[in-house]
Amino acid sequence: MATLNFALVNTTGSNTVYAYVTGRAIDNNNALFLLGADGKTAYYPTSPSATLTGLSQDCAIPLGASGSTKTVTIPHIAGGRIWFARDGKLTFYLNPGPNLVEPSASNPSDANYNVYWDFCEFTWNSSQLYVNISDVDFVSLPIAIALTNTSGTTSSVQGLPSNGLTTVCNALKAQNAKDGAGWDQLVIAKNGTNIRAVSPNLGIVLNNSLFSSYYTAYVNQVWSKYASTTLTVNTQAAAGNVTATVSNGTLNFSGGISYAKPSTGDIFSNSSGAFAVSGNATKDAITARLAAAFNRSTLLINTNQPNGEVVSNYYQNAITNHYARICHATTINGRGYAFPYDDVSPNGGVDQSGSVYDANPKLLTVTVGGGSTSTVAEDVVSRPSAAPPVPKRPSAAPPVPKKPGHLGGLKKVWHKFSRSG
Repeated sequence: MATLNFALVNTTGSNTVYAYVTGRAIDNNNALFLLGADGKTAYYPTSPSATLTGLSQDCAIPLGASGSTKTVTIPHIAGGRIWFARDGKLTFYLNPGPNLVEPSASNPSDANYNVYWDFCEFTWNSSQLYVNISDVDFVSLPIAIALTNTSGTTSSVQGLPSNGLTTVCNALKAQNAKDGAGWDQLVIAKNGTNIRAVSPNLGIVLNNSLFSSYYTAYVNQVWSKYASTTLTVNTQAAAGNVTATVSNGTLNFSGGISYAKPSTGDIFSNSSGAFAVSGNATKDAITARLAAAFNRSTLLINTNQPNGEVVSNYYQNAITNHYARICHATTINGRGYAFPYDDVSPNGGVDQSGSVYDANPKLLTVTVGGGSTSTVAEDVVSRPSAAPPVPKRPSAAPPVPKKPGHLGGLKKVWHKFSRSG
């Protein structure tokens, strides 16, 4: 069975950091997989008879003192996550299936809610290793990734600096002082210490009145603009460029594709109402680009989406996804998934998503706690045109015992995976 080494580096300043590796074992009929505490032994749970059954094996991998590296070995995995917890352990449960009940950042009754934890995502199959850091749900522990291939070339995403969470939380509070929209409510603290900053979408899960009409004025401006101006969307797929105008209150594209005005919740989640996945490949490609343009607030200044975009134009409107803006401004090289369609970019444009991938991986280095994993300047990375992104679903965070519904997914179609549960 094929295996690959991951080097897990602790730079948190704490000597008590644990890692967990979860996913589906591709070479074992996609069985639910967790890595044992030794970092080498596979654990395949059996289906329990009741919900919220504890794991029968210890899967907390100690990383050792700050500054040390723990090397773990994994098989081919789909829908993988590498979880980190500082100054405490995470609690995972099993539901019948077996399905894994993962920690939730938006359920205050979850056993892990007040633990300082975070994760990165990966899929390793016979085609490639794909890894990304994700701010779609929240930011907490800084995580950086560096992927070295068999030719010795390394690509990396630097992630947040060591003080990144403090910087993000302070910036959210400062933004709220400007507009009073509720950005400070995205800061989650325990005993006066920040443990995470959640995305607007998860903020709405925690408080359903938050941001209730935040985007309304901007959406109205967009609809007014395209009542007399043509919007062009490059699907970056077989449909090529498609055009639309607003009539009778609806944004109408050729081929019978149309959009009602999206709500603030639609824009932040990228997955409800006007922006729900339709199953129509062309519409879903348009949706990805519209959702990205709304989160970045570029529709009033650019009628050609996403081509014609430049990063300096993102988040310049007073009404925008300030969480995404702040996350990108805080990461060392500006890259990270700050909303589900953050991998949308112009053809040949600068990639915003915090991902690395290679068909010939040799070693993945994951650093938790801040600090560069590589000197490679990844801020100039560009991506060619490709199939439309598959959304990275933010956690719906239903109450325990049901598992939080982070499905995951990435720009290239073959990166899509299903979460257990």
